[in-house]
Amino acid sequence: MKRLLIIEDDVALAAILTRRMSKQGFECQQCHDASQGLLLARQFKPTHVLLDMKLEQENGLKLISPLRQLLPNVIMVLLTGYASIATAVEAIRLGADNYLAKPVDTQTLLNALSVTPVDSIVEAFQEEPLSAKRVEWEHIQQVLTANSGNVSATARQLGMHRRTLQRKLLKKPVVDHR
Repeated sequence: MKRLLIIEDDVALAAILTRRMSKQGFECQQCHDASQGLLLARQFKPTHVLLDMKLEQENGLKLISPLRQLLPNVIMVLLTGYASIATAVEAIRLGADNYLAKPVDTQTLLNALSVTPVDSIVEAFQEEPLSAKRVEWEHIQQVLTANSGNVSATARQLGMHRRTLQRKLLKKPVVDHR
């Protein structure tokens, strides 16, 4: 049986990933922070791990080494909303097997959980980069999540007027046409 541990602070995304991967034959467990992730890794003994790079105030990169020590044969995939060559290299150096940019479809996830690490990293960076508008939307969503949905706190952190932020939030997410 393939056992998948999903360590993702976005509860809704974790639930979606759990449903998608359960349909693909994985027994899934999910958690939403680093300490819970390490505890569940010890108890659940997953064969595969999906790890978010940004976990609330923590950096998922810091979890790679402890997870690798605990589960030397696990296939570990780092997910991020902010893909860069530097973080991809760092993730692989620390022990991740693959690296994917969000949003990610089911087939890409399945490929990442079964493909050799170098192949997936090369494929990830052969795609066109995100547009500036998409990067802005992703960043606003991440900061908004970090502020528990508080628009005023998010506007202050982003250095923009609250009404400007509200107008941006009313728009639908920008779709990249790759």
